[in-house]
Amino acid sequence: MTNKVLKKFRQKFPEICKIANDSHDEEQFVSSLRAYFKIKISENTDNRITESCQLIIDMLDNEFCYIEELSRGEKIYIETFSLLWNFLNGGESNNSYDLYEDLYHLLSRAGGVKEIKPFSEARLQKHMKRWATGLDREVKLKRVSSKDRVIRLLVKKIDKKHPGSGRYIFEDGISHDEKIKKVEEWWSDFKFHLAMAIKSPGELNTFLGESLSTKTLRILNRARRKKIPFFITPYYLSLLNIDESGFDDYTIRTYVIYSESLIETYGNIKAWEREDIVVPGEPNAAGWILPEGHNIHRRYPEVAIMIPDTRGRSCGGLCASCQRMYDFQSERLNFDLDALKPKESWDRKLLKLMDYFESDSQIRDILITGGDALMSRNKVLEKILDAVYKMALRKREANTHRKDGEKYFEIQRVRLGSRLLAYLPMRIDQELIAILKEFKRKGVEAGIKQFVVQTHFQSPLEVTVEAKRAIEEIISAGWTISNQLVFTAAASRRGHTAKLRQTLNSLGVVTYYTFTVKGFEENSQMYAPNSRSLQEQLEEKSFGRISEEKQKELLSIFEKGINITKEVNRFMKENHLPFLPTDRNVLNLPAIGKSMTFKMAGITKEGQRILRFDHDRTREHSPVIDKMGEVYIVENRSVASYLRELEAMGEQISEYESIWSYTSGETEQVFKLFDYPDPGYIPTKKITNFREF
Repeated sequence: MTNKVLKKFRQKFPEICKIANDSHDEEQFVSSLRAYFKIKISENTDNRITESCQLIIDMLDNEFCYIEELSRGEKIYIETFSLLWNFLNGGESNNSYDLYEDLYHLLSRAGGVKEIKPFSEARLQKHMKRWATGLDREVKLKRVSSKDRVIRLLVKKIDKKHPGSGRYIFEDGISHDEKIKKVEEWWSDFKFHLAMAIKSPGELNTFLGESLSTKTLRILNRARRKKIPFFITPYYLSLLNIDESGFDDYTIRTYVIYSESLIETYGNIKAWEREDIVVPGEPNAAGWILPEGHNIHRRYPEVAIMIPDTRGRSCGGLCASCQRMYDFQSERLNFDLDALKPKESWDRKLLKLMDYFESDSQIRDILITGGDALMSRNKVLEKILDAVYKMALRKREANTHRKDGEKYFEIQRVRLGSRLLAYLPMRIDQELIAILKEFKRKGVEAGIKQFVVQTHFQSPLEVTVEAKRAIEEIISAGWTISNQLVFTAAASRRGHTAKLRQTLNSLGVVTYYTFTVKGFEENSQMYAPNSRSLQEQLEEKSFGRISEEKQKELLSIFEKGINITKEVNRFMKENHLPFLPTDRNVLNLPAIGKSMTFKMAGITKEGQRILRFDHDRTREHSPVIDKMGEVYIVENRSVASYLRELEAMGEQISEYESIWSYTSGETEQVFKLFDYPDPGYIPTKKITNFREF
């Protein structure tokens, strides 16, 4: 392989190879290359070539430098072109082929390769048609038989349970058909699915019709020995396709089947979010002083995440790419539902958390999550929301005694973070809807203007008849539903994200973020590089682009809150939009926040890109940000490695040809729909609960 790659370099870049051969050492090679590309810039009028040459010059300026890699907190030595010099001179190389593949494309662009065919809307539509939804007739028919198989297995599971144990047991003497009928009745009860969750690899294989390979089972059994939780509801399992024919379920399947990289690193996973590491009484990495316990996570001045000490510390399943895997590893989040019932101390702690929000000068947005906010029982959730309402009312009242310029921000937005719309839509029952309606009615009195269920659909296949009903119920309660997508390798396939946007939009759901997978080695097999996220943003999502004036029109639809689903569909049809591009493609950076503003600074010997990030300058940050400046992140895998995985999934790599050219990005503006309302007064600039470390 090495000789083949070297031959390719010598044929394509004879001048660069000569510079390498004529250079006595790496320093001379870097200096000569810099001069070579400066001359190329002076001789060219093609902006594309000029930009590519300038990128190489910038990367050469980083050579021989140590940088602080933010996520790991380690010093990294940049030696991209030093490795190339050694390679071109036939030196011994233990470096990955992926490094030279990336450099080959980098140098090709600087040399003025032929123009890559632009990605057209016709190509996008062709790719979107590949992906089925859970509302398609063929998928629904297949899932009828899948549900029937799961129900019959549940009958066997219940039969094996100790008589009298648990809530879901059969009466003595009833027939097999009657048992099936009983389970069919229980199927619509979300508590039944939680009680019957699959918790071991063997049971998972049984419920998937013994379809898992020996290799997969071996991997999953290793996961169990390492104490990685298994928790998969019967409903979610019924969404998977166990036949070789039919729809491609790989995106949702990878949420259930753990990767080798996750299993290898579990037990030693570090907290990606540095600000989540809290020492009592000390500021976190973003400078915020937080109450004791692990109930509040905070990075930005205006928003705080609240994780209650309730069943909200669990989920409807463990996503293989979970951003809080560190918390599951430390068992702060878990699936012991009985142990997660609120204790008496929680009521006192809840009041202290409300005191924190009330006394904070900048917080106006509370995201109640976990885990999963909707895993909390209705009465418990109602108590939490009532506490938020009373706190918001007090905060508003306190402002009447403050002058303009001294007023604290009032609570304007309350969000509930939940994946249960996809994992367990039966959870959205009438009692919950009544609670949401009542909270909105009261919340408006307290100045709250935005009520959001922030959910996570990973694939259009998760949008089922049951999920559609849950979505309709929440929208009927006057709440907006926004979706966050984790851009895994499987979800990043051409047209998949676009089809998810389209499917959700047709039901009145708006997309909020498309997240590059974060984490360390545990997520390397799930990782899609930032270059692919940019490619999706600038090529696929661009066909939904709308003007600022049209954004205002869309905003008015949600502000009025009348027939939202119908109005959203009308808006898309009138403006000839395949979907609404309301989400921002971003990476969640440790201590800094969400950004896609970066430049490529180098490449590691394994072929991973080294990216120099700046923070998102379109929003407010903690004052700590001013001291941090630009930061460096080493991606979890090489672009070449990612493309090989796509190829293994059956993708045509030629469809991703332009990915190599995405070497810098700019964070998108927040869609108007997600802007905070004008408070109607001049808020204070004073920042409370903050201390520089």
